Amino acid sequence: MAATILKTVSILAYLFIILMGTMTAIPLVIWLLFTAFDFGNLDQIFAVLGIFGILLNLVKWKNNVPPAILSFLMMLSPVISRIIQVPFEQFNYLLFQIPLAIFIIGYPVSIILTAKRQKEKTA
Repeated sequence: MAATILKTVSILAYLFIILMGTMTAIPLVIWLLFTAFDFGNLDQIFAVLGIFGILLNLVKWKNNVPPAILSFLMMLSPVISRIIQVPFEQFNYLLFQIPLAIFIIGYPVSIILTAKRQKEKTA
């Protein structure tokens, strides 16, 4: 139960990571949706991976460890891509750092708790 709540909070934090633009800030989920349909752009690949990572959390076997790890890596890829492409100083604001920290800490912890629970069931 705790793993499910932690995973849900982590995913919500991921969706509310704010990316600062030149004029306005937008949530990461909006950036993912618009960039996924921006054909001919390298970011499109990472946006699609991020969306698939989110959708992977909605399938029936989402509580298995390998799909959860794959989902985490897929969701992390667009964030890493943005950090690599844009100067790191542009991410020095709390609306980016706090949700990202919640996601990066909370999601792996939920995977560990899930693995521990599955191990206890089989033992």
